[in-house]
Amino acid sequence: MSSFIIYPAIDIRGGKCVRLVQGDYNQETVYNDSPLAAAKAWEEQGGQFIHLVDLDGAKAGHPVNDEVIGQIASQLNVPVQVGGGLRTLADVERLLSLGVSRVIIGTAAIEDREFTERVLGQYGDKVAIGIDAREGYVATRGWLETSEVKADELAKELAAKGAETFIFTDISRDGMMQGPNVEAIVSLAQASGRTVIASGGVTQLDDLVALSKHHGDGIGGAIVGKALYTGNIDLREAVAKLG
Repeated sequence: MSSFIIYPAIDIRGGKCVRLVQGDYNQETVYNDSPLAAAKAWEEQGGQFIHLVDLDGAKAGHPVNDEVIGQIASQLNVPVQVGGGLRTLADVERLLSLGVSRVIIGTAAIEDREFTERVLGQYGDKVAIGIDAREGYVATRGWLETSEVKADELAKELAAKGAETFIFTDISRDGMMQGPNVEAIVSLAQASGRTVIASGGVTQLDDLVALSKHHGDGIGGAIVGKALYTGNIDLREAVAKLG
């Protein structure tokens, strides 16, 4: 793998590959009836690590699309990371048993610190902490609620508890094709001293180039969703340029 990794995003809702605008379940576009077919396509085009989000799970508070996730994890030759509704140790263990390489803890990192610290202690680098922020404050429950916890402070606290990887999303940029909030991403990486994967707002190849320039600051890669599906970014070209 290259030092800066591009993560094609597949958001699963109702068994289909969809995209939401700013996490709004009422603003949905279906891009592929088969998330597995989408995953295979991204792998064929050079995808090095696939990012899956169980949108139904994020809303329900527990994983919902296990069957589809298991198919993708078992049939691809590249690693898969999954987020969405992971709030119990049993959920984490089940997804890892399906062949998932890394699970993403989001809402629980705020609402259930004991669980989060236990998972970090038990699974270490198989766990990423997903921090979704709105104006610097952490949002939870599929972005439906905003907490009073600052993103940088949460990252710093969890890094001290063993978190090695963070996935940072600026909700205001997600799905809006406005470019990533590089300053906020670098800030989180510096506050935590850990690897941060950028998410939200990546619109064109130049956005990925700009993020990759901060690899030394701790930005390890970027999740790309809508821009791949609309053709704004060609995955093969991006991997070749940044690989």
